[in-house]
Amino acid sequence: MSSVREPAAHAAASSGALRHVLLHLVTPLLMCLGRGLAYLSAFVSPEPHQVPVAVVGSGPQTQVLAQTLKDEGGEALDVRTVADRGEAQELLRGQELSGAFVPDADRPELLIASAASDMSALAVQKVFTPLAAEQGAPLTVTDVAVPVEDDPTGQGLFFLLVAVSIGGYASVAVVGGAGGALPMRLRALLVAGVSLVVSLIGTALAGPVFHLAHHSLWAVWGLSWLYAAGILAIGTGLHTFLKRWNTLAMMVLFVMLNFTSSGGLFLPHLQNGFFAALHAFWNGAGFVEGLRSVLYFDSRGLGGHLWTLVAWLAVGAVALLAAAAYERRGRRAAALPATGPEEAEEEMEESVAV
Repeated sequence: MSSVREPAAHAAASSGALRHVLLHLVTPLLMCLGRGLAYLSAFVSPEPHQVPVAVVGSGPQTQVLAQTLKDEGGEALDVRTVADRGEAQELLRGQELSGAFVPDADRPELLIASAASDMSALAVQKVFTPLAAEQGAPLTVTDVAVPVEDDPTGQGLFFLLVAVSIGGYASVAVVGGAGGALPMRLRALLVAGVSLVVSLIGTALAGPVFHLAHHSLWAVWGLSWLYAAGILAIGTGLHTFLKRWNTLAMMVLFVMLNFTSSGGLFLPHLQNGFFAALHAFWNGAGFVEGLRSVLYFDSRGLGGHLWTLVAWLAVGAVALLAAAAYERRGRRAAALPATGPEEAEEEMEESVAV
């Protein structure tokens, strides 16, 4: 009789283990699908859309040239005229233009600010190089905001974003999962402490290690701390409600939608409307654009990017308060048996990087 029961028990155990594995495969498969959709739709086929450019000068010829560019460029270009070269430089340093063309019969010139976006600078050069050729003169390109030699494409800030993001959302699985038995006030202190460490790592990478930032390291640290603290606070608060699905939520919020809309590789005018719209208020965009502002553009526009990061941190504070209130009502205590050490360990293992 026992020999009959053993195969049946073994089959039941195997069936249960298989269901367990299949359930846990849902998260990585959804990550695969989500990242593929997000990255490919955001990065594979950049198309210019309302790229802001200017023609420098006044008078009928300037107006005709600007109108011709607008007609030929269609939706790809947003063409305006500016009075002189100095005004064009100021607009470029304020990141209000991607390029400014200075017509000249002997020496036509294109002003760019490649520190704002190397890809945008290349895009406007493709527009104005043929125009200069039609005038029978080579195009002189003047860069008014050049990235540091250690980061010639200016894309190092995007990869700094990736590093700090990983430190933030991967730590959520530990603080929210393994630390789930701790009082919320202690988890909030862990959020502050871990985000401080992550920000110091990011600042070290940006400064003495890879020399992306040759100055303003205090500002780099402050932006990194605000950014990391927002991610950790939101993730730790959401963990109370989402449990094992929190990892997937972190991937969606701070990888799939975040990296793609940050402007670290392509500015909004080279992306589709969805990611361009996210760029206006997503935290990764606030981080990258804030760093650009500090490092290359004399902190112009920094206030708006700071407010973006503060707003996300405020959302995180609300999430922590909501989670604390939920737990005080005893609902988490009732759910604790379903979230034992094994489940917390599995969640931490699922919290994979990019």
